[in-house]
Amino acid sequence: MTNLLKQIYYVAWGDMKFLRHNILNIVVMSIMSPILYLIAFGFGLRTGTTDIGVSYVSFVIPGIVALSSLNSSFSSTSARMNVQRLYYKSFDEMMMCPLSLHAIVWGKCMLGLIRGLFGCFLLYALGLALGYAGVTEGALQLTPMLVICTVLSCIVFSFLGMAAALIAKSHQSMATFNSLVILPMTFLCGTFFSVSALNPVFQAILYCFPLTYSSEIIRAAALPDYLDFPWLCLLVLILWGAAFYALDYWLLKTRKV
Repeated sequence: MTNLLKQIYYVAWGDMKFLRHNILNIVVMSIMSPILYLIAFGFGLRTGTTDIGVSYVSFVIPGIVALSSLNSSFSSTSARMNVQRLYYKSFDEMMMCPLSLHAIVWGKCMLGLIRGLFGCFLLYALGLALGYAGVTEGALQLTPMLVICTVLSCIVFSFLGMAAALIAKSHQSMATFNSLVILPMTFLCGTFFSVSALNPVFQAILYCFPLTYSSEIIRAAALPDYLDFPWLCLLVLILWGAAFYALDYWLLKTRKV
């Protein structure tokens, strides 16, 4: 176990140096889009109280946190690995080192995990501040389950970003994946509305995407006084993470990269 942790550190070291030297840019990039979503959707398009008894701003902030975990974690992992594989070829050199494949998967996902947590908790801190100001009426809470769900969400989408980067054969194919998979998830997976209010057919479609489960558990953990926690959604998201992890491991093991 100690040896595995050391290998994870060795793999993640370069990405952590990159994070350290670009921390200001990364923080700004991580928080800007969520704030714009909050202004546009939370304050601009809808006001009033939702059917669960909280203001729409309180309802939408946890959804944007889930969305931030997707965008920040996925884009950080996939973009960095894509450049390392296709441009610098440094990923191929790392693959020749005597490293465990498990360490490579976890190590390359650390950048996405940390950057995702930056964006999520900065945004949630803003949401709590709005609560003290009376905008969200103090409905949002910082609970241990919220932290667990946010970390899990960032891990899952970091694994997804790694899988996309390993499968992509060019920068253009990565852009195509973003357009066909990530962009639809951004607006359709319960981040800005309640999935339960939709037609059952559309509900079934949206529950095929991991972001829907992430939105459900993060919103329930942030609003424990208004929503029962969906343990089944938590289990399904864990299974999504296990599936992405297995895919990453298989792609590395079979050298299909």
